[in-house]
Amino acid sequence: MSFKPADWPRRLRSQEWFGGTGRDQIYHRGWMKNQGLPHDLFDGRPVIGILNTWSELTPCNAHLRDLAERVKHGIYEAGGLPVEVPVFSASESSFRPTAMMFRNLASLAVEEAMRGQPMDGVVLLVGCDKTTPSLLMGAASTDMPSIVVTGGPMLNGYFRGERVGSGTHLWKFSEAVKAGEMTADDFLEAEGSMSRSPGSCNTMGTASSMASMAEALSMALSGNAAIPAVDSRRRVMAQISGRRIVQMVKDDLKPSDVMTKQAFENAIRTNGAIGGSTNAVVHLLAIAGRVGVDLTLDDWDRCGRDVATIVNLMPSGKYLMEEFFYAGGLPVVLKRLGEAGLLHKDALTVSGEPIWEQVRDAMNHNEQVILPVEKALTQQGGIAVLRGNLAPKGAVIKPSAASPHLLKHRGRAVVFEDIDDYKARINDDALDVDETCVLVLKNCGPKGYPGMAEVGNMGLPPKILKKGITDMVRISDARMSGTAYGTVILHTSPEAATGGPLAVVRSGDMIDLDVAARRLHLDISDADLAERLSHWTAPAGESDSGYAWLHQTHVQGADTGADLDFLRGCRGSAVGRDSH
Repeated sequence: MSFKPADWPRRLRSQEWFGGTGRDQIYHRGWMKNQGLPHDLFDGRPVIGILNTWSELTPCNAHLRDLAERVKHGIYEAGGLPVEVPVFSASESSFRPTAMMFRNLASLAVEEAMRGQPMDGVVLLVGCDKTTPSLLMGAASTDMPSIVVTGGPMLNGYFRGERVGSGTHLWKFSEAVKAGEMTADDFLEAEGSMSRSPGSCNTMGTASSMASMAEALSMALSGNAAIPAVDSRRRVMAQISGRRIVQMVKDDLKPSDVMTKQAFENAIRTNGAIGGSTNAVVHLLAIAGRVGVDLTLDDWDRCGRDVATIVNLMPSGKYLMEEFFYAGGLPVVLKRLGEAGLLHKDALTVSGEPIWEQVRDAMNHNEQVILPVEKALTQQGGIAVLRGNLAPKGAVIKPSAASPHLLKHRGRAVVFEDIDDYKARINDDALDVDETCVLVLKNCGPKGYPGMAEVGNMGLPPKILKKGITDMVRISDARMSGTAYGTVILHTSPEAATGGPLAVVRSGDMIDLDVAARRLHLDISDADLAERLSHWTAPAGESDSGYAWLHQTHVQGADTGADLDFLRGCRGSAVGRDSH
């Protein structure tokens, strides 16, 4: 920790708009005053943008307008001027073809909103899966003082006495219907129990994982990640974060001061300890690329390989985010990592203190939820990075959500050329498949879908489910919902749509998987593989206009975060040019 606060008072960038008596300053101030703002609010105090991803089509974030008001209270209390700014909200539940396609667009829009307007610091008000990484990416690119406030998870769901985890039970119940173990009417009845309060997923899905990543990266105040959306302490967190960002501006404490290589290593180990989403891989790689930190898939494997999964939450475990909060939340996990020598204790946080000072006194109130290491769900819970001739640039699997007996497996490939081919054939009883086979899905990566949709956790064929089999090895270049589970290999790189080896896998090929050895191998000779690749042609259908064209033309592979090539490593000045 080597940060030295800047001198205060000093002239802030917002004064380029508001400070002075010239025509341009009067122009900017005068328009702002039509909202009833007193003149002395433009006296040089920090102007704080509340970047709000509220949207009624982003249900996870539909309560953020209330939280924004609490943030405003905190900013005013600390002597700042809050300005609430709506920003692009990529909804996981409603955006087509997939919210991931718009993560980079949202980050670019956020970056330009920050760069082009009179803000000295920002509060990133987020919740739904892609809103957290997209705003962190935009903030990293401008390097303006920033703090994350998440909306919090929804309350536990219950159906006929059973805990219902958002997403996780959707997959479970839908498979049960296909297997004939649950009626369609029961499924519809269960729907009402899945989302019974405001907030994001109550499982350790991507939203909760990324809230935890923001806290482990030290970009949110300690304890932020797990507070339920409807708990009064969520509003308190919003208000004190509003206070804190004002001081961060005065100190000039920026994302590049906080999101160091040590912070990213802390986050990777935290993701293993909580059984976090595989989506965290592409998001942290992208954020690191924006802030200028050299982070690779090898770092994920190196840092996460020996981390035990101690948080007993769905989809890996039994409980939900509500219990995680009551047990003590993420500070307890960070303390455990510190005690095990797996935490960079001196990593600077947005509080201005080292992370260890924030968590050293955390107490575990429920060892059924946050487990002792000797009772961990798995002793090697980090994301495993697989390599081999099928994934030269890597593929990932989440061992804590997989079936142990399938982590070393050899099986016959059953290949689907794209998601439409999968949907057309998966329910056909004539499909040549048994439980020992490996389901392979192509052309669902960053370019292929486009956008790399969450279709990697392919539902099993009904004739397999009716045998009582609930898991098979599945391989794709797609992503998987953080709420999902199974022995699912994802992010296979290079992707099929760019001519990666996945593109030439054929039904009947044998595939070897050995997670302990980090091996994913297509059992054909190098010569045969080269021959197949020499005859490969790119799939047709690339968009020729709009953002879809921009995305498909410039998106990078999953192995580097699936960011746009012209945005990676683009951190620069946040000062905009005056046009008047």
